[in-house]
Amino acid sequence: MIVLRRLVRVVAALVSLAALVGVVRLVAPATGAGGEPPGVARQLAFLRAALDDGAGEDAQALFPEGYFFAHVLYGLARVELGMREPARREESSREARWALGRLESPAGLAPFSPELTPPYGVFHQGWTNWLRGGVLALQPAERRDPAEVRRFAETSAALGAAFDASATPYLAAYPQQAWPVDSTVAVASLRLHDTLLPPRFRRTIDRWLDGVRQRLDPRTGLMPHRVDPATGAPAEVARGTSQSVIHRFLPEIDPIFARQQYLAFRDQYLVTPLGLGPAVREYPEGLDGPGDVDSGPLLLGVSLSATVVTLGAAQRHGNHRLAGALANYGELAGLPVQTPWTKRYALGAMPIGDAFLAWAKTARPWVPDTTSQPTLSAGVPFGWRLPLLSLLVALGVVPWLPVLLARWRRRRTGPPPAEGGPPAGAGGSPPAGGDPSAGAAGPPPARGGPATDAAGLPPAGGGRPPGAAGPPAPVGPLP
Repeated sequence: MIVLRRLVRVVAALVSLAALVGVVRLVAPATGAGGEPPGVARQLAFLRAALDDGAGEDAQALFPEGYFFAHVLYGLARVELGMREPARREESSREARWALGRLESPAGLAPFSPELTPPYGVFHQGWTNWLRGGVLALQPAERRDPAEVRRFAETSAALGAAFDASATPYLAAYPQQAWPVDSTVAVASLRLHDTLLPPRFRRTIDRWLDGVRQRLDPRTGLMPHRVDPATGAPAEVARGTSQSVIHRFLPEIDPIFARQQYLAFRDQYLVTPLGLGPAVREYPEGLDGPGDVDSGPLLLGVSLSATVVTLGAAQRHGNHRLAGALANYGELAGLPVQTPWTKRYALGAMPIGDAFLAWAKTARPWVPDTTSQPTLSAGVPFGWRLPLLSLLVALGVVPWLPVLLARWRRRRTGPPPAEGGPPAGAGGSPPAGGDPSAGAAGPPPARGGPATDAAGLPPAGGGRPPGAAGPPAPVGPLP
């Protein structure tokens, strides 16, 4: 019995400790607009080791761009960490170049077709060109490698020519398949070119924006998820997985149009399922659909991948309260494991997820915003944490209820009899059928005088019980 009570207390202590850790993760800052977001450098250290151990190849087995995304997001997060912390720029440049080399390796090119325009498709060329521009952005103009500058100018020119020659704003990523998000990344890289090098793509970008505005998804007013590759007409409703990426890059192209699109996205896709924190739907409210390799399984219509990437979109738009809420929710639900050197989520089982999260947390502008727009509203209520905090407090308290109940019962019934002692009857009465005098507990004698009977007179024998030894009674006449 004692062992069981101790086991219950140990389990209760562990559950309460887990609840306390959850409270800390829910309220401690998990991201920020400047400096290193908490834990990201250690997360990138884990990612680099995981990529060296084959995490990119493992991700490729899960979806067609797994290898590519694992490396490009690692490289981009390194660039953005270097932009945030100048002391890290040399390390960031080295690691970003390493990632860039992997994108252009046979393994990085394998899923894509060299027959497309541009070669290997707009998905590969757009993301690669954005990372290539990021490497240059980490260096002062006078110290840039001329070969890297020339390569960035050439690949940007090839992308610009492909957009200029296209009847649609959306180039193909695979044969006969086009997704607007991929072209958005590519056009953002042209805008970055015009920031780092002499501008040359203003007309291309303006024409692209005009084409986008003419082909918005009629249900949501947003850029569609998938389009007809020949005309660019919407072929699938706007979805959270692609919207979350679009809103990371669109502010680099046109901040005013981007703000309009972002607010429409936030109004239709941001939800609080069961009232337990912010999340992002894969389909707009009122419409349900199937999940896929991009969205992952949908729980109550929510896409985990879209929720993670929206953290970066919110931060890029200056929507810091929403970004912080999404980051804190991720710290609670993502099961992070930390050491002095590394940090990983989901117990390190899915490094590709760590890559997306590190990239989201480091989000910051690459192209200066010269417009003057009002600060965005929070997007989440001030007390959004309260339901989750209440659950965590309840989780920490409930395991102790059996312990507290047992203690209350012991106080009501008194302590158990001492082992080996005589059994006690109710109110101290002797056991049935035994000697009435055995074990009977009478009131103790008054201090300094003999005990008295019910009449207040001392009993015969000086108050001693029958059979007790004592001095003989005096013989003689009574006075």
